[in-house]
Amino acid sequence: MPDDPHAPELLDAVARWLRDELPGQLAPGSGAAFHARVAAHAVETVAREIRDGAAADGAAAQRLRELLGRAGGDGADAAALEAELVARLRDGRQRTDDPALIDHLWQTTLAKLAIDQPGYAPYRRELARRGDS
Repeated sequence: MPDDPHAPELLDAVARWLRDELPGQLAPGSGAAFHARVAAHAVETVAREIRDGAAADGAAAQRLRELLGRAGGDGADAAALEAELVARLRDGRQRTDDPALIDHLWQTTLAKLAIDQPGYAPYRRELARRGDS
């Protein structure tokens, strides 16, 4: 079975067609060109999720394990660790001003924006401020 193209590459091609070619073939003023751009954005988001989602989730889980003082190989996934963090925040066992918590929240937010809205101006400014652009 051929390895190329991979799913993200196929999705990129579909997104380009939706964004760059299809709108010119649609009736002006029909609203379909707008919907094609929305669909292109959705397809691009899925491609980025496939490319980068597992790494972002793994990094978040690792930060959470460190924040919560959990062993690295405990088998807990990011969702279970997030639930534990929420419980600790609610009952006061986790301080909201903990620098490790603040760093985790920033890193998680930036990773989500990289997938969902990589062109979002405040995200781009924060990357530039951090020297990550």
